[in-house]
Amino acid sequence: MRLTSDFWISALIRRVNGTGGFACLARRGSSDAGAIFIKMRKADGSYDLYGPAPQTAYESGKPDERVFTLVGQDLPEGEADEKLRKEARFDPDLWLVEIEGYAGEALFPISDD
Repeated sequence: MRLTSDFWISALIRRVNGTGGFACLARRGSSDAGAIFIKMRKADGSYDLYGPAPQTAYESGKPDERVFTLVGQDLPEGEADEKLRKEARFDPDLWLVEIEGYAGEALFPISDD
């Protein structure tokens, strides 16, 4: 059974904050089904954006695990925010987690696709 977006995000924020980073919920979406996006601020001030990976990226043994893919890399903040605005127009139920000051990629699965 797949965890709700609300529960999964709460756990991610606790993990990041518990390891010396800073994470916060920047946008609340649908508790049960909202897509999750992650905006990660890097040390140089640029941002990487992660979004839900395509279904082909999921392992057959773990079909309920959330997997992410890089949707924008080394972006200035304005460009990252514009990409997120476009996503929100397409999916108004999306969630956004912002992570700063930590290489948080190790805390959520990323697809190579």
